[in-house]
Amino acid sequence: MLRLNPIFDTQKDVVSSILAKEERANIGVLEPRILSVERDGGVVYSWRGATGTTRIGKYDPHSTENKLLYTFEKQECVSSCSLNKEETLLAVSLSQSTQGEGRFKPVSKCLTLLIEIHPINNTKVLKAVDCKVKVQFLYPKTCRPTVLESHLLLAAEDGYVDQYHITLTRQEGYRVVMQNPERLSRERVAEDFSWVQWDSDTQRLFYITAREKHALKCVQFYPDRNFETVFELPLEMPIVSSVTSSVRFVNFGYDHYQDMKDEGLRLEVFTSPTGTMCVCYSHPVHWHKDATYTIAFVHRGCSKTFTVSLEKGSAPANLPTVHPVFIHMDYYIVVYLADHFLHLINCRQQDLLCYSLFLSGTDGHIEDLGSGREVVSVSGSRLLDVRAGRMYTMELNPDFLLELLSSDRPEAQRLAALHCMLVYLQPNPVIELKIINWISENVMSFDAFDQIQEFILATLYRISYQQCVSLDKLLPYSCVFEKKELPVALTAIPGVKCTPELLCQPIIKGKPKSLQGYWEELQHVLERMRYFEAVPSPRFRSSLLKEDWDRFQAAMNSEKKKSPRYHRQIEENTKKVLSMVDTWRLDKRVVPLFQEEDQQQRVLVGLMVDKLREHLNRHLSRLGKKKIDLLVVNYAAKLLELVWHVLELMWQKLKLGPWVLCITQQGSSEEWAMFHVMFRILEATKGLCLPLPPGYSTLLSVLGVRCLPQHTFLQYVDHGLLQLTEPFVSRLMTDLDNSDANEQLKFSILKRLPEHMEQKVSQQWDHPITSACISREYVRTLLEINLENTDSALLDYGRSCFYPDFLPLNYLAKILSNREEQAQNPSEEQENVDVRFVEEMALKQTQIKLGFEVK
Repeated sequence: MLRLNPIFDTQKDVVSSILAKEERANIGVLEPRILSVERDGGVVYSWRGATGTTRIGKYDPHSTENKLLYTFEKQECVSSCSLNKEETLLAVSLSQSTQGEGRFKPVSKCLTLLIEIHPINNTKVLKAVDCKVKVQFLYPKTCRPTVLESHLLLAAEDGYVDQYHITLTRQEGYRVVMQNPERLSRERVAEDFSWVQWDSDTQRLFYITAREKHALKCVQFYPDRNFETVFELPLEMPIVSSVTSSVRFVNFGYDHYQDMKDEGLRLEVFTSPTGTMCVCYSHPVHWHKDATYTIAFVHRGCSKTFTVSLEKGSAPANLPTVHPVFIHMDYYIVVYLADHFLHLINCRQQDLLCYSLFLSGTDGHIEDLGSGREVVSVSGSRLLDVRAGRMYTMELNPDFLLELLSSDRPEAQRLAALHCMLVYLQPNPVIELKIINWISENVMSFDAFDQIQEFILATLYRISYQQCVSLDKLLPYSCVFEKKELPVALTAIPGVKCTPELLCQPIIKGKPKSLQGYWEELQHVLERMRYFEAVPSPRFRSSLLKEDWDRFQAAMNSEKKKSPRYHRQIEENTKKVLSMVDTWRLDKRVVPLFQEEDQQQRVLVGLMVDKLREHLNRHLSRLGKKKIDLLVVNYAAKLLELVWHVLELMWQKLKLGPWVLCITQQGSSEEWAMFHVMFRILEATKGLCLPLPPGYSTLLSVLGVRCLPQHTFLQYVDHGLLQLTEPFVSRLMTDLDNSDANEQLKFSILKRLPEHMEQKVSQQWDHPITSACISREYVRTLLEINLENTDSALLDYGRSCFYPDFLPLNYLAKILSNREEQAQNPSEEQENVDVRFVEEMALKQTQIKLGFEVK
């Protein structure tokens, strides 16, 4: 499920460098130990030197070079270590025994030193206490090329954090030394904490304190050496009581000499630039009991506690307790318990369990992270195996996610895997093609969800969210919420119990001018959360357009129009959308869409734009009308492009060509497959009341008449599944010959058309009956023109030059000739119709009636 990419290995990246400088015979077993990972990615490590010394070095991931930083004359137990950004100072905490000799005689259990290393020079003792002390240099982002000041955090097990301000000076052109080391300035950052975590990427310090009340607080450090407490979250007493059993340090380096027995609660905080914050904590897992862990979604105001039933008897009961590992992957929080399960928890759409992926057994196993490994999550979505000395970056394995789409998987897993690939993974043409192929091979809707609807909504959500994160709670991201009742298969995970709870409201305490970047975004997220909780149905549902859409269809079929102003507005919306559709490669497209005026789809496009714009203006007015209009138009354009893109890929896969548009031939199996996919897309979009590209209905009807028996085709039409568009009917009338079967089909279609369309397309069919109808309509229209004129001029019984012996017809032709001369454009839409044509048709119909000619 998770693919680990190694980016650092002490044996490969460090050992060879050490052996090049020291004699291997004098070292014995060379085991470099990782001490810390700094913000720039540099890895600080220690090893036992050739002469019984302790050496500290740094690996630079950018240059892949190793650098010796400092050497202790004897074996020292380094419990914490940090290197400043300029690599001029080294802070070290040494764990000491009460016995020993050497340069620094032990007078306490922990000795904290500040060492000048550019070059190696003075050493200052910062602390000598009987408790653990952790050190960490700040890595501020600054534009100044040289900074002669460093800032060091010192966190003590006694429950306080101090910041030391160290002013440096340059001597002899290259020596960097501390200025006035005996009087270092320091400030108290935090007090009375029971748990503390450092986030190097964001330069934030989280801690839990009970000084005033039990709360999780956050201190933000700024490049100008200032800091302030910007965040506070009140905590419930059960959490606090579990944490306060002993002080815990997170991301303050790695102490290889501490007692690894851990019976208390493990807690970590994860944030992302999009304004999400998750507080994750777990209780120790005993092999004969269930695993319990909680994810508090601070940005959503709720938490979820998961209880997982472990397989009994999978390991002896006397094994030590273990903790699940929490891994942050921006969109997901990964909870991993080696040899048991992997839980991929969606931290943006946590409404239903089915958007999180739970895997157990071999599915949830990570090869390089078996049981017995001490694994910790490092800033920047990295994972560190402390004992093995390896560091990894992580990514979801798309090939494994594709395997989860197979029919033997639970539908909740299939939905979670599909959603993950469509929303979380970056666009990948190969993966996209595989998903579309999977949809074409499993084209029928599943019991719990419609995979085509999910594909469309999730893809559009990802595109829109990348353009504006504020759309998170307003746009639909799944088809599941369109169902009246959620299927049971999507509401629970076998073997996993989920208990939701509400969180206390967090407090953002920073000054307005300092609330920038993440804190500003988090504040907006919290404000939106409170707003959306107070309003009904904040998420847009396109299916609610159906009522307006039905009214528009009825108006179009009856030739009744909406108010001209509103109709113009809808048409303008459509023009904007179609102008944004990617048609510049039209000559390279193989599916013939966007080549006709599809009035129904044009209206639906404009209607969706109108309603979505109204929805966003109501709930997101701070973006401004221009921004909202651009987002809405782009959303509709991407929808049409997405459907077109899917058809293009399917068309190429089935190797179809322009012959598909020829309705005189029977359809092949490939065309039937294309028809099936297009029909399911129509069904899916119709269920959501989403528009389709102009020309879609015509192409589908062409495929339908080629692939379906005639009676089945007409049933599809009668049930509204296929549309008799004017381009399709015109093609049918002109391309099909007048065989008995085709003639019957044409008549069946003509009688199903609206009157105004029937009159128009019947003229294109060269058939005696349609010709007679055209003649009758022509006569009726002509005789209705200028009725106020006197008829006396027509009472001339002159003989017709065409049929001198047929007096009734001669009289009618004379009347029509005079009417033609008086009328201006008597029938603009009827081509090739004149008096001679009417005479011929009338005579032909008379001969048929008298039995002189067979039809």
